[in-house]
Amino acid sequence: MPRSLPSSASLPTAARRRRRLCGGALLALAGCDRFGPSQASPFKSLDISGASYARELNLRDPEGRRRSLTELKGKLVVVFFGYTQCPDVCPTTLTNLVETQRLLGADGERLVGVFVSVDPERDRPELLKDYVGSFSPNWLGLWGTPDEVAAAAKEFKVFYRKVPGKTETSYTVDHTAASYVYDTQGRIRLYVRHATPPADLAADLKRLLDEAR
Repeated sequence: MPRSLPSSASLPTAARRRRRLCGGALLALAGCDRFGPSQASPFKSLDISGASYARELNLRDPEGRRRSLTELKGKLVVVFFGYTQCPDVCPTTLTNLVETQRLLGADGERLVGVFVSVDPERDRPELLKDYVGSFSPNWLGLWGTPDEVAAAAKEFKVFYRKVPGKTETSYTVDHTAASYVYDTQGRIRLYVRHATPPADLAADLKRLLDEAR
């Protein structure tokens, strides 16, 4: 079952800083909403349809197989970069995605979460599989070498940075906390800000499914 989450007030100062950092770090890179004042976007998330980034993802699953976004056509895909020892942002995002899937009802079966690890040193395949599987057995955890992860993050304009801890292995990772949504044709469509309510994301995903019908 997804783990229970601490409230913002109970988090250490550094964790609250990471939560604030991750909430909006990508907006400047993603660009302004392309809809002007006379043309409101039909989506609650940021519409980035046709973006020249976040076009491909080629990393390994826990079994060591190379996976790409093209093989997930026919599904609604939500991509998120994080790490298994993340104290707040990652479990919050994945728990909200579980709730989003529930709100979709029967269409929830068409939703696939893709979790990309930005901590290749500690997120070994077995750990990554167990972590993602604790939220949904049908979602996908991806990992790679440090160079492969850096290339994937660059493609998605994702920021991440190791923050030293008290010991060599107790570090944390500051990282962008937004998610990316692909429609059933495999096209990048939405940039979802951290802490977007599940009901809002579910409404956006239903709209994408309606477009495809």
